[in-house]
Amino acid sequence: MSSHPFMRLFSGMNNQYTRREVFCRNTCHDLRRFWEREIGKQTYYRESEEHRLGRSALRKLREEWKQRLETKLRLRNNPEDTEKRTNVG
Repeated sequence: MSSHPFMRLFSGMNNQYTRREVFCRNTCHDLRRFWEREIGKQTYYRESEEHRLGRSALRKLREEWKQRLETKLRLRNNPEDTEKRTNVG
Protein backbone atom coordinates (compact mmCIF):
# COMPACT_ATOMS: atom_id res chain seq x y z
CA MET A 1 0.00 0.00 0.00
CA SER A 2 1.20 3.52 -0.83
CA SER A 3 2.00 6.01 1.88
CA HIS A 4 0.24 8.89 0.10
CA PRO A 5 -3.01 9.80 1.94
CA PHE A 6 -5.10 9.86 -1.23
CA MET A 7 -3.83 6.49 -2.33
CA ARG A 8 -4.96 5.05 1.02
CA LEU A 9 -8.45 6.46 0.37
CA PHE A 10 -8.69 4.77 -3.01
CA SER A 11 -6.89 1.55 -2.16
CA GLY A 12 -10.08 -0.48 -2.49
CA MET A 13 -10.94 0.98 -5.91
CA ASN A 14 -9.62 -0.02 -9.31
CA ASN A 15 -6.66 1.94 -10.62
CA GLN A 16 -8.74 3.36 -13.47
CA TYR A 17 -10.80 5.35 -10.98
CA THR A 18 -7.89 6.94 -9.16
CA ARG A 19 -7.19 10.45 -10.31
CA ARG A 20 -3.74 11.88 -10.25
CA GLU A 21 -3.31 15.59 -10.79
CA VAL A 22 -0.73 16.11 -13.50
CA PHE A 23 -0.93 19.85 -14.07
CA CYS A 24 1.26 22.18 -12.16
CA ARG A 25 0.98 25.95 -11.89
CA ASN A 26 3.02 26.66 -15.05
CA THR A 27 1.05 24.25 -17.20
CA CYS A 28 -2.27 25.77 -16.12
CA HIS A 29 -0.93 29.24 -16.79
CA ASP A 30 0.28 28.18 -20.25
CA LEU A 31 -3.07 26.60 -21.10
CA ARG A 32 -4.96 29.67 -19.96
CA ARG A 33 -2.67 31.96 -21.97
CA PHE A 34 -3.09 29.75 -25.05
CA TRP A 35 -6.91 29.85 -24.89
CA GLU A 36 -6.98 33.56 -24.17
CA ARG A 37 -4.92 34.11 -27.34
CA GLU A 38 -7.20 31.85 -29.38
CA ILE A 39 -10.30 33.65 -28.13
CA GLY A 40 -8.64 36.99 -28.86
CA LYS A 41 -7.85 35.90 -32.43
CA GLN A 42 -11.40 34.71 -33.05
CA THR A 43 -12.82 37.95 -31.63
CA TYR A 44 -10.53 40.00 -33.86
CA TYR A 45 -11.50 38.01 -36.97
CA ARG A 46 -15.22 38.33 -36.18
CA GLU A 47 -15.02 42.07 -35.53
CA SER A 48 -12.97 42.72 -38.67
CA GLU A 49 -15.46 40.73 -40.76
CA GLU A 50 -18.39 42.69 -39.28
CA HIS A 51 -16.57 45.93 -40.03
CA ARG A 52 -15.85 44.83 -43.61
CA LEU A 53 -19.49 43.89 -44.16
CA GLY A 54 -20.61 47.21 -42.69
CA ARG A 55 -18.59 49.10 -45.28
CA SER A 56 -19.86 46.93 -48.11
CA ALA A 57 -21.77 48.69 -50.89
CA LEU A 58 -23.79 45.53 -51.43
CA ARG A 59 -25.56 45.97 -48.10
CA LYS A 60 -26.52 49.54 -49.02
CA LEU A 61 -27.79 48.46 -52.44
CA ARG A 62 -29.88 45.69 -50.92
CA GLU A 63 -31.44 48.16 -48.49
CA GLU A 64 -32.29 50.58 -51.31
CA TRP A 65 -33.88 47.81 -53.38
CA LYS A 66 -35.81 46.58 -50.37
CA GLN A 67 -37.24 50.06 -49.83
CA ARG A 68 -38.18 50.35 -53.52
CA LEU A 69 -39.94 46.99 -53.47
CA GLU A 70 -41.82 47.86 -50.27
CA THR A 71 -42.98 51.13 -51.86
CA LYS A 72 -44.17 49.32 -55.01
CA LEU A 73 -46.02 46.73 -52.95
CA ARG A 74 -47.69 49.43 -50.86
CA LEU A 75 -48.82 51.26 -53.99
CA ARG A 76 -50.05 48.05 -55.57
CA ASN A 77 -52.00 46.99 -52.46
CA ASN A 78 -53.55 50.45 -51.82
CA PRO A 79 -54.46 52.06 -55.15
CA GLU A 80 -56.74 54.54 -53.35
CA ASP A 81 -53.72 56.16 -51.70
CA THR A 82 -52.15 56.67 -55.12
CA GLU A 83 -55.27 58.40 -56.46
CA LYS A 84 -55.45 60.66 -53.41
CA ARG A 85 -51.82 61.68 -53.82
CA THR A 86 -52.24 62.51 -57.50
CA ASN A 87 -55.46 64.51 -56.87
CA VAL A 88 -53.87 66.51 -54.03
CA GLY A 89 -50.68 67.33 -55.95
